[in-house]
Amino acid sequence: QLVESGGGSVQAGGSLRLSCAASGYTYSSYCMGWFRQAPGKEREKVATIDTEGTTKYSDSVKGRFTISQDDYKSTVYLQMNNLKPEDTAVYFCAARLGHLAWVEEKFYKIWGQGTQVTVS
Repeated sequence: QLVESGGGSVQAGGSLRLSCAASGYTYSSYCMGWFRQAPGKEREKVATIDTEGTTKYSDSVKGRFTISQDDYKSTVYLQMNNLKPEDTAVYFCAARLGHLAWVEEKFYKIWGQGTQVTVS
């Protein structure tokens, strides 16, 4: 399972760090991704990290967000800086078995419950 934490409310320009703790599977064999869903919009892919640590970001967050992971803690992080109101959404972490991380969300089979991020 995946359990997210770290969401909250912040003013524009501020920062938050989301965490996602994994359990119940061999973490090192899975790619990890962060997705978000804003009210009235479809869920979108934000950032991914593959099993070799290669990261990729959507254009909307590139340069502001950083995905990282701690294999020993089986935890993936999303550091979000210079937050904007349009970043307001429920953020989900997800995991998929395999080497390719930047794929459609349907290929991610394990999902967390989501954490709310509100930027005003």
